[in-house]
Amino acid sequence: MLPRRRIDIRSFERKGNDMHPVSTNSELVSGAARESSERKILIVDDEPFILKSLTFVLRKEGFQVDSATNGMEAKEKIQAQKPNIVFLDIMMPKMNGLEVCQWLRQDPVLKDTYVIILTAKGQEADREKGLKIGADEYMTKPFSPSHVVTRIKELLK
Repeated sequence: MLPRRRIDIRSFERKGNDMHPVSTNSELVSGAARESSERKILIVDDEPFILKSLTFVLRKEGFQVDSATNGMEAKEKIQAQKPNIVFLDIMMPKMNGLEVCQWLRQDPVLKDTYVIILTAKGQEADREKGLKIGADEYMTKPFSPSHVVTRIKELLK
């Protein structure tokens, strides 16, 4: 996996359900072949409402989004799809989000995947533990979907 690379999402235009690079600036277009691979997001949560709402708003913004409902499914999808950003709930069946994050950080190919913990566990000790294990960010539920979209746009520019 390439190191985290920021892209300027304002340099893309929507054509139907797809995003295409604006060809007015050769510097922006140089990475166009990798554009779709740089917009992959995996949402891992066992709450259907969270999965549906985040998937809806992110797809509406042109991101390629997939979801998983437990940690084991997340591992399989991360290995197969190599998303740029992974949202992880902590409390999930089969394998919790902290275990998935720790596994990601130990994998030489996937270790640079950007991880955002998205959880109801809002205590400072929980936050510190998540960041110590290797999460890049820690967001607590409830959250604003528009805030999540804004944050992803900042990360991928």
